[in-house]
Amino acid sequence: MSEEKSKNNELDMLNGSIWDKIIIFALPLAFTAVLQQLFNAADVAVLGQFVGKNAIAAVGNNISLIGLLVNLFLGLSLGANVVIAQNIGAKRLHVAHAAVSTAFIIALIVGFVITVIGELLTEPVLEYMDVPSSVWAMAETYLRIYLLGMPAIGLYNFESAIFRSRGDTKTPMIALIVASALNLTLNLVFIIFFKWSVAGVAAATVIANIVSAAILFRALIHEGGIIHLDIKAMTFNKTLLREIIRIGLPAGIQGMVFSISNLLIQSAINNLGADAMAASAAAFTVEINVYCFMSAFGQAATTFVSQNYGAGNLPRCKRITWVTMLINGIFFIMVAAAILIFADPLLKFFNDDPNVVELGKLRLWYIVSPQLINVVMEIISGALRGYGISLAPAILTLIGVCGVRISWLYTIFPTSPTYETLMMVYPVSWLLTTIMLCFAYRFYIKHLKFME
Repeated sequence: MSEEKSKNNELDMLNGSIWDKIIIFALPLAFTAVLQQLFNAADVAVLGQFVGKNAIAAVGNNISLIGLLVNLFLGLSLGANVVIAQNIGAKRLHVAHAAVSTAFIIALIVGFVITVIGELLTEPVLEYMDVPSSVWAMAETYLRIYLLGMPAIGLYNFESAIFRSRGDTKTPMIALIVASALNLTLNLVFIIFFKWSVAGVAAATVIANIVSAAILFRALIHEGGIIHLDIKAMTFNKTLLREIIRIGLPAGIQGMVFSISNLLIQSAINNLGADAMAASAAAFTVEINVYCFMSAFGQAATTFVSQNYGAGNLPRCKRITWVTMLINGIFFIMVAAAILIFADPLLKFFNDDPNVVELGKLRLWYIVSPQLINVVMEIISGALRGYGISLAPAILTLIGVCGVRISWLYTIFPTSPTYETLMMVYPVSWLLTTIMLCFAYRFYIKHLKFME
């Protein structure tokens, strides 16, 4: 990619209007996240139509676990995003360039480590989740094959973070469009023609993830700007590594906390039968699209605040936070309304069993309707990470989300062991976490120190 083309994809985050640039940045990022979810949605839809609800349940059992691993990558990559963006804003371009190659090396190492550990722990984790014997074999097969693609998933997320740091969210989206089309095609081929069942959809996803990572790798090599990746001149900077981990690891833990609590909830759902399991898997693939938009605007807040904090412009950082929250709220209302209005056909696309559809609709109402709370939570967390404050949001999320959900499972749920009781824990935990994050934001905003 030439330097001229590179600059065409950049956004000037330090000057001018904010709202239009936030939208230009966030929408491709949201659509990219939606496409990532389509990987799983394609798996669930193809299995539901051509294999059956037990296959959906098998994949659904792995959704929270896979989310846990992916959230670790997302968090660590956010650390790279913040470090690179802050140094771009501060005009320390040589440091930003060193951070690019450091981030790339981290992605490779972490990806391979997670694959090895994941393969070793597959059986104990599935046992802990009380996966029924009727779906055990398929759940294990899907997870083991999916884990082989972790290095590619890690690379893609870090490469995307590198592009985001200078305002380019379009290139990662294009890479994922290609990969998504390939994933759907391979799903149909492996299921219909080769009869590979869950092994086929898992293999299709791994191949598609490798392709998306390869596309961004090639783009970084041919990139003409500050984020150019020169394989022959790659450096591994320990100071930048510590900074990326300082910011990224708590962010990863924050995301993993959600997945850990969801794993525990999934274990409870497993005890309610195959219909509840299939309904949760189908509803999750629909509801996650709401979160894709919220997360995109949260990452926009992180990147815009990072650059402006690096430039020493605190008033603009504050404006970015509130403008992003307002725009995020507007987009949430539009997306959530569409999902709730068309809940029936959306769920029937995955499985038309009446009981599965009804349980899926119940989940959507309990999880989608109150997520305006999550808008505030995502933006506040994103802004704090932009300032380099990452540990506090992670700790508060651990208390407010994981703590509340675990307590709920062992106190409230046993007194009323129903699907509806399980779903109620989501809005309760979001509300408590958001309140604590708002107090934390007010505290830290008064004690900020600018980068030297």
